[in-house]
Amino acid sequence: MRQTGTPPDIPLQNFKRTKIIATVGPSSDNYEALLSLIQAGANGIRLNFSHGTAEERSRQIKWIRKAAEAAGKPVAIIQDLQGPKMRLGDFDGIVNVKKGQGLSLEYQADYAASGHVPTQYDLSKKVKRGERLYMYDGKLRTVITSVRAGVVQVEAQNEGILIKRKGINLPDTDFDGDIITAKDRADLVYGSAQDIDYVALSFVQTANDIVRLKKLLKSMNSSAKVIAKIETRAAVDNIEAIVRASDAVMIARGDLAVETAAESVPIVQRQIIRLGRRHATPTIVATQMLASMSDRPEPTRAEVSDIATAVLLGADCVMLSDETASGAYPLEAVQTMKRVILYTEGHMSPEVVPVGEEPSRQTAISTAILELAQNIGAKAIVAETKSGATALHIAAYRPTIPLIAVTSDMRITQQLALVYGAKSYTRPADARAAVKLTDWLRKNKVLHKGDVVVTASGRHPGVVGTTDTIKVRVLE
Repeated sequence: MRQTGTPPDIPLQNFKRTKIIATVGPSSDNYEALLSLIQAGANGIRLNFSHGTAEERSRQIKWIRKAAEAAGKPVAIIQDLQGPKMRLGDFDGIVNVKKGQGLSLEYQADYAASGHVPTQYDLSKKVKRGERLYMYDGKLRTVITSVRAGVVQVEAQNEGILIKRKGINLPDTDFDGDIITAKDRADLVYGSAQDIDYVALSFVQTANDIVRLKKLLKSMNSSAKVIAKIETRAAVDNIEAIVRASDAVMIARGDLAVETAAESVPIVQRQIIRLGRRHATPTIVATQMLASMSDRPEPTRAEVSDIATAVLLGADCVMLSDETASGAYPLEAVQTMKRVILYTEGHMSPEVVPVGEEPSRQTAISTAILELAQNIGAKAIVAETKSGATALHIAAYRPTIPLIAVTSDMRITQQLALVYGAKSYTRPADARAAVKLTDWLRKNKVLHKGDVVVTASGRHPGVVGTTDTIKVRVLE
């Protein structure tokens, strides 16, 4: 088994606790670019399966793993599924629309021949009269007046324009669990044979969507965890059940702002982060965090404040999309995000959030570890974990003491790369794995003589749910 991680070259307490996810695209589609992003602070790499080919993805995955090894740290790879393609189809020119004007939409229509605006998804199978239908990122708002023979009639509520391939939002429509498309299934088959750590599911509406995807992944023998993308009104209405069912949640603020209301997004973001901490479910804040850096080398003050707010709220991760995929300054965007994170973490008092709805063995062990570590001034917590659960529960309390996780499963090591404050290593299952890792850190001068360390382990190494031993070590 390959062991992961090299000794850190900076003190453990100087590591950022909030993680960074970067997205691959034309601006970062080579090994050197990916290596620079990972070295600059990226802990996760997102592959957007709305674009690209299997050959390109396979090449990128190899680059990411090679770069992570060169950088000496685990990196999580996220497969972001496209989901239902809620977009307009192809047509020439710009369609000008006046308030009160009627429009008709049809799946794959020929606009020039029929006058129906083409769509890339057959909306007629899902939408109903009276529901809202927004186009072009919400710039044109319409209400559905009829659905007949595959044609959806709408009435414009404001003046605007339509351009080919622009997005469609349906805040009132129930997709009844039909959000995993044929393309998604093909991509999941591909991903199950690749080195993928997380699968992000688009257009989630209920917890059942997550359950269905988990069953599908299990049938494919995939060990990838599931990220629920929160971007629909229905998801917000069902948010606690979704958080409990998911392995992580992503606050996809672009579509969410259109589906709900822009002014509601900051409140929803806070609610989701608090729920994530309560249920030990990692949270990711995404969309336009450094949008101006797509074509400028410096962020706006509002963007800096946005990142800092996510850190102050206790998000596990902040994510870059176009900034690193197609922007002119991908490396600078990651560097900027890291600077803001480190400064904010150095000047904050984490908000206290209750973890767990009711007392449990896992919660009791996690609180005992933290209280002990804080009371004795421990330099680090070293936790053995098979499934990652021990590290997740400790991280949910947002400790300022460095959290080091050691596991025998490489996949868990990589998945923990997105967990708040966790620095993870892969080592063989051993009753003294935590002790051996601590000795290794001492030998490599990451820890020093006289340092106090709290270790958490189990009598049955490599077995899920057996953490039952807490020890205090004074390093010799």
